[in-house]
Formats: sequence, C-alpha cells, structure tokens
Amino acid sequence: MAELVDQVDANPEAAAPSASKKKRNKKKAAAKDAAAPAPAPDAQAAGDGEQGSSRAGSREDVLQLVEQMRQSGSLGASSSTPAAAKGGDDASGVHKFWDTQPVPKLGESISDVDVNDVIEPNKPSSALRQEPFKMPEGFAWSDLDVTSEDILKEIYTLLNENYVEDDDAMFRFDYSMPFLEWALTPPNYDTSFHLGVRNERSGSKLMAFITGVPATAVVRGKPVRVVEINYLCVHKRLRTKRLAPVLIKEITRRVNLKGVFQAVYTAGVVLPKPVASCRYYHRSLDPKKLIEIGFSRLMPRMTMARTIKLYKLPDRPVCGRLRAMTPDDVPQAHALLSNYLSKFALAPKLDVDEFAHWVLPRPGVIDSFVVDDGTAAKNVTDLCSFYHLPSTVIGHEKHTTLKAAYSFYNVATSMPLQDLMRDALVCAKRVDMDVFNALNIMENDAFLKELKFGIGDGHLQYYLYNWKCAEMQPNDIGLVLL
Repeated sequence: MAELVDQVDANPEAAAPSASKKKRNKKKAAAKDAAAPAPAPDAQAAGDGEQGSSRAGSREDVLQLVEQMRQSGSLGASSSTPAAAKGGDDASGVHKFWDTQPVPKLGESISDVDVNDVIEPNKPSSALRQEPFKMPEGFAWSDLDVTSEDILKEIYTLLNENYVEDDDAMFRFDYSMPFLEWALTPPNYDTSFHLGVRNERSGSKLMAFITGVPATAVVRGKPVRVVEINYLCVHKRLRTKRLAPVLIKEITRRVNLKGVFQAVYTAGVVLPKPVASCRYYHRSLDPKKLIEIGFSRLMPRMTMARTIKLYKLPDRPVCGRLRAMTPDDVPQAHALLSNYLSKFALAPKLDVDEFAHWVLPRPGVIDSFVVDDGTAAKNVTDLCSFYHLPSTVIGHEKHTTLKAAYSFYNVATSMPLQDLMRDALVCAKRVDMDVFNALNIMENDAFLKELKFGIGDGHLQYYLYNWKCAEMQPNDIGLVLL
C-alpha cells in the first residue's frame, strides 16, 4: 500500500482530496521563511576564489558551510518528494476509517521484539465477501490492463492531472508511462489488482485508480506475503463521493480472495500506526535551476557562483570499474543485494526474476551500476541504483520539469558506501538530473552529511496492514517503495 493511506485519515469523506495528493499537506521547506544564520567568514569562502584563498579548498570549511545550510533549511526545500508530506494527524485524532481496520492504534506502544504476527487471522475464501463493493450511481469498477498503451495513457493522464502536488501548487509528480508500466508489472503481477473507477455517464472516463503489487516482505526475520498498495488517486471532481475508502476496501477484498492478508505501504501523514518514521534528504545537482524554480534557496551572503561551486561534482565517476549493470550481472548482483538486505528488520525478499525486473537499467526509468573485481570472472562487488521521478514545474516561465533521481538499492563491499554514492551522484548528473533524493534508511546515514545532502521538510511513514510488530528505526528499514 505504498502511499496509500495519505488519502484516508480522520474523516473518510475528506479522504479523497488527501489521497489523490498523497503529500498535499507538505510545506515547501519548513525553515524556508526562517532567518538562516550567516556563514562564518572562512565558511563563506569555501569553494570561492574571491577571498580566503588559503582556505578556499578546505574540506572542513565546506562541511561547515553545508551543515549551516542543512540547519537553516536552504537545502532540501522540497515540495515534490514522494511521501514527504508533513506530519498530519495528531496522535489523539479520530481515524474513523482506520479504527475499523486491522492495524495498531496510534496510542499503542509495541516494544517487545517477540511480537511479530498477524492481527486478524487469515480467512478461508468462503468466509470472504464475494461480490464487489457498490459504487455510487453512474460509476463502475474497471480492471485495467497496464500493458495496453491506451489504458496506460488514461492512467498517466489521471495521475498527471489529479495526483500529488505541493501546497503552493508549484510542483506536481509526473510519472512517465514507462515508469508506471515498470512499477506495476513485476513477475507474477495480478491484473485484478490494477483497479479503476469509470464514469458511465461521460464516455467511461477513468475517474479513480488504486493498485496492488504482490511481493514478499521479511519482517523481523519472518517472510510474509504482502501487496504493496500504491497510486490511490481520485479525480478532483469526485472529492465528495467518498471513493477513497471504497477503493481501499475493494482492493483489500480482491487481495484477500487471492489468499493475501497483509500489505505494506508508505504515507507522508501519520495514521494508525507507523512501524517506522523516516526522512527524505536532497542533494542539489543543478543548484541554479533548483533555486530558480523555488525548490531551494540561496543562503544569506552566499552568491549563486559560490553555491554552484559548492555542489560541483567530478565529470566522471572516480571508480574506474563502475559500469552500467547488464543481464549477465544479475545472478551475482542478486546474491549481493539479498545478502545485504538480510540484515534489516523490514526488507523485500526478491527472487532472481524479481531482482532483474526491479534493478536492471531502463532508459528514463532506472539506472543501475555495478563494480566488478576486474578478474575474468567479473565478480560483482558493489551495486548502486536510482530511479527517475520528475515533477512538472507549474507556471514557471523558464522551466517546465524538475528532474529528480531517487536512491534505490545500494551495496558497497570493495569501497566505502560514501565513495560509491559519490559516483552515483556523478552518474545522476550525467543523465541530466537536477536533484538526488535519498531516505535515511538502510545505511544511508553514512553518506548523507558528507555528500552535502540537505534534510527534507517532512517524514515518510512506513506501515504494515494486518501485522503487529515492534517499532523500527530508519536504519532498520531495507525496503524502498516507489
């Protein structure tokens, strides 16, 4: 249920507006209006040849300046990051819809690591609802074949016009059609989990959408069959029809009929009840453009030239053996990632085919790179990857698209993770990305500060449906949901 539940919080009637804009209540940099501290004289000069030349290249000065920018909010002023919405509901809030669902309550504290099991037992098919939930008059359920270009175009249009944008209506996610096909058609996908709602009175126009992708998650060492729920979107004109709760109930019914009773999802708002709360961080690749479009801002007493120099990257990766991943690398890279993910409390369990689907490079969708040991066997020692998720820049006279790369799965064994990720930044810049985003999950804290990432303005909550376990820290999470 990735990003599913931002749409359904305290009041199901108000769910659809939040849902179709899963991070709608996100602010564009919480500290954006706060006065940022002026950099110290030496830090001012870092990366700037105009003064302080003896210290201009000092690593300590650069890090000091970056830290001041992080604290002041001039880095990572993102309003277009998936699931980066600001907190949302108070712990004492009433969640009418979610209080009826098999999820832990907001005030419930779970610290016992031995608690790791279902909330409601699985049910036989005969005990489940067999008929679809009723739609409002004039609307009908529609199974969507996402391999059809015409259907995919309908989905793209619905999301592009009605999905996530920031509070100030400056950025709106722009999932490409190839991206959507990749996200929704892994091995063993189920077309009945690609669910639409059509308006029978207006030429069967697609008006709402929700998806589920079958997967296996490992939760504190226990493999669990789940679906990842995503792309819950309701057309703006239907915000009073209470469709979001019905969409969730219907996708749950369909998934249950296939013998799956658990789900995993993320949201930018706090609902009953997160298993973990994480943060997005942002690394400027084209600081000039990011400042021009309002994604980030100049520090006081910093010039554009200094800022550009501060974030300058090498023209090429430092590691000479870093190369694009190929199908021949799949068996070894799969084993490398599987071993790495086994250390985390929540992670995917991918077979070889699933790994190949998710990680092999696809133009404009995902870039993946490996390092081998240089021998004839080309043993894979390191892996890094990022996916592409642009946003439309709304109403800007110069720029129309914010090109964002998102850290996916990364494993470093022959070099420090920081060095591998520096080369990943270079690779992202070489394919014209404007910003590189990463969560503070897995071992990402090892490189975020050193590589000049700025903290984002909201949290990403991880949720498990019909599952209860002890709460986790960000570095316990080994799962990335699109």
